[in-house]
Amino acid sequence: MDAQDLRSKTPDQLKDQLVSLKKEAFNLRFQQATGQLENTARMRTVRRDVARVQTILNQKAAEAAASN
Repeated sequence: MDAQDLRSKTPDQLKDQLVSLKKEAFNLRFQQATGQLENTARMRTVRRDVARVQTILNQKAAEAAASN
């Protein structure tokens, strides 16, 4: 996931993506707890993607507040 791609999305699209990433992170944690997780690097990737989406959302919110 690239930050440039995220910046081109609307806040609603970003929120939807954030929800899906958090669901995936939950499922990965569940798989790890039950010993079924095969790709452990995916947890790190998803966690960083969540942070990236939240950062872009905060930037967009700050821009909207500054423009008003």
